[in-house]
Amino acid sequence: MRHIITNSVLFMLHLSVFSLIMSEVSVFIVVLCTLLCTGHAQDKPRATLTVGTTIIPVGGSVTLTCSVQSSDGWKYEWFRRTQTTSEVQIRDQQNRDIRVSQGGIYRCRGTRGNPVYYTDKSDDVTIEITFSNKVAVKQQPNWPQIFRGETITLTCEVQEGGETTEWEYEWRGPRTPTQWTHNNDVTFRVSESSSGDYMCKSRRRDDSYSSTEWSEAFTLSGSNQPKAQITSDMRDVPVGGNMTLMCSVNPLSCEWKYYWYRDENSSEPLTTQDAVFHSNGQIRVSQEGLYRCRGGRGNPVYYTEYSDPFNTDKNVAVSSPLFLVLMITGLIFGVIFILLLFLFLYKKVYKKKGSPDNQRVSHDENQ
Repeated sequence: MRHIITNSVLFMLHLSVFSLIMSEVSVFIVVLCTLLCTGHAQDKPRATLTVGTTIIPVGGSVTLTCSVQSSDGWKYEWFRRTQTTSEVQIRDQQNRDIRVSQGGIYRCRGTRGNPVYYTDKSDDVTIEITFSNKVAVKQQPNWPQIFRGETITLTCEVQEGGETTEWEYEWRGPRTPTQWTHNNDVTFRVSESSSGDYMCKSRRRDDSYSSTEWSEAFTLSGSNQPKAQITSDMRDVPVGGNMTLMCSVNPLSCEWKYYWYRDENSSEPLTTQDAVFHSNGQIRVSQEGLYRCRGGRGNPVYYTEYSDPFNTDKNVAVSSPLFLVLMITGLIFGVIFILLLFLFLYKKVYKKKGSPDNQRVSHDENQ
């Protein structure tokens, strides 16, 4: 009895294994037949979109071409989207070539057969419209030479009628934002790392695919901090008088204001109570001492290095050499004048005594 049960179990086990094998074989046969009946179908093809140029002027257009490699009988569907709108199909366009004059992101795909068979969509192609407006980078303050440590502002200006349009701006440069921004200027402190070329372009805020061309490069180069210099035609303050000191910064520029200090360790600038100030960097002083100066400009104020100290002393009251020469010369001419006058009078008196009338009178008196 036990032997009969064991044989039955083995038979059922073999039958289950056989059924499983036949099931796998059936699936393989179905797949094989499918491949054979479809002629060894290839992977789904992908459309290709080509374009001559992706940047066109305002009012211009460009041709887009869609193709499916190594096969015929295709019609084409075209799609467009932007950064702010979803993709939509371009209606009434089934040709292989289409002309577009609007900026945006384009794709295409091929279709054929009934029921319709679709290829994969092509890669994106971005079309941008270029405005004719010129843009330029302007520097404020507009000084011919900029020094490291000064604060400046670069402005992207849209010219030729761009005042009424709302723009956004893109920058290229060492110290500029990398994304589009509504601000048309950037402010920073000049350093060695900020030196380089700066460019900008703009686009309308309501059309992210229509922009101007890049501006011409604006080259920024920061110079080392300058040093002020004091000059004067005198070294000493005359007694009871004054002397003029002049502060200057090379290169000379009308933007500099000058700050004067007396004594080497003083940090408080002189005021009008200490000296007479002139607008060209000159002061008139009547007190001896050690003077320094420096220049400053901009907002916030950028200062130059202090000048070297300029030492002035009180002058001793000594007669001027010119005065002595004039005095001696006057004395000599005075003596000469007196001698000439005496000689003139002497001659006049002598002539009067030797005249005929005087001789006749003398003769009569002798008789």
